[in-house]
Amino acid sequence: MNTPSNHAASALDPADELLVDAEAGSLPSPPATPVRGVADRFLLGASLVLIAFNLRPVFSSASALLPEIRSELGLSALGASLLTTLPVVCLGAFSPLAPRLAQRLGTERTLLGVLLLLALGTALRGLSSVPLLFIGTALAGACIAVGNVLLPGLVKRDFAGRAALMTGFYTMALCAGAASAAGLTLPVEHALGGSLEGALAVWALPALIVSLLWLPEVLRSGRQARRNGFHVKGLWRDRLAWQVTLFMGLQSALAYCVFGWLVPILRERGLDGVTAGAIVSLSVMVQAASCLIVPHIAVRGRDQRLINASLCGVAVIALLGLLFGPLSTVWLWAVLQGIGQGGLIAAAMTTIVLRSRDPDVAAHLSGMAQCVGYLLAAIGPLIVGLIRGWTGSFSWCAALFVALGLGAAINGWKAGRAVEINVHAVEKDG
Repeated sequence: MNTPSNHAASALDPADELLVDAEAGSLPSPPATPVRGVADRFLLGASLVLIAFNLRPVFSSASALLPEIRSELGLSALGASLLTTLPVVCLGAFSPLAPRLAQRLGTERTLLGVLLLLALGTALRGLSSVPLLFIGTALAGACIAVGNVLLPGLVKRDFAGRAALMTGFYTMALCAGAASAAGLTLPVEHALGGSLEGALAVWALPALIVSLLWLPEVLRSGRQARRNGFHVKGLWRDRLAWQVTLFMGLQSALAYCVFGWLVPILRERGLDGVTAGAIVSLSVMVQAASCLIVPHIAVRGRDQRLINASLCGVAVIALLGLLFGPLSTVWLWAVLQGIGQGGLIAAAMTTIVLRSRDPDVAAHLSGMAQCVGYLLAAIGPLIVGLIRGWTGSFSWCAALFVALGLGAAINGWKAGRAVEINVHAVEKDG
């Protein structure tokens, strides 16, 4: 039996290990990649990075304008909570559809549909209608769920020899998308003469532009041959698998509390909207750097218990500093929160790989962690909004952040042990 330490020792490039192909058990086997020229490879890599950029603005653009959305559209506190929670729910609910769509349509065609429908959903949010605001958010969230699952597999397939480099660009693009929307949405609203609708809908434009860049890949792709899938027996009954899943879900709940509510929290503390958005933008960009560094540290240790628990502590302490610390220190707390939260995201993904016996188990564990984890993560932003509505203040959210951090630390400690999940992948019959 391979031990996690052997996994780490054999992983010449830890970033390669992190590219878990979540659809590997059910997607058609991709054909051999044709020889590409330098220009073609650059265009493909740039397209994948730009697709990743578009998978996060939906979360932070609405957060940046949440006070304006509530006042102009008459949204209640509960409605605001549901708005920030809805896309996270969609991440968990729709991610299982990605393999089926890719198997039926092909990965490239599916991603083109994702981009076009993402643009449509984002545009619907700017039509001054509460029902369309929620419909557009749900549609965009469903598209993001599918893109989240498919993109890592494409990076692994087409850049096998440059996986570390592409993983870095991919991760930074995700964070850059969130940071750009957090920092630029309010200035865009001001530039458009206070147009809430325009500031929300403008994020459809990048998705439309990238869909045009992606079209040559769709035309290039041919029919893909199917292959037998793999079934992993007993995964949902395995205690360690649930500890990994809960670690993923609880740290994600903290992350989406930041995406959904940190700008309103800082604005309520007295900062103007542009400054609050810039602070959150900085925190998310620091997450990108932390995401790149933590996996290389984690795979070199005997186990990951200490780093998992420590990162939970850093993330929660920094959130408390943002809630209660002097306003003169919020930039420092934002940097620390980015270090902790970005490290947690990477640590959770690393844990999935290191606790798995083989790539097929890792793929199914990743699917379990994404589906259950994101549904669990949706609870965080919802409860923050409810606390704000019940108490008239964000102060009591500190108790929620501590509870989420403690739960993540406990499960991260248990999931970080140097043992593997006791399940095996079995190939399905033709």
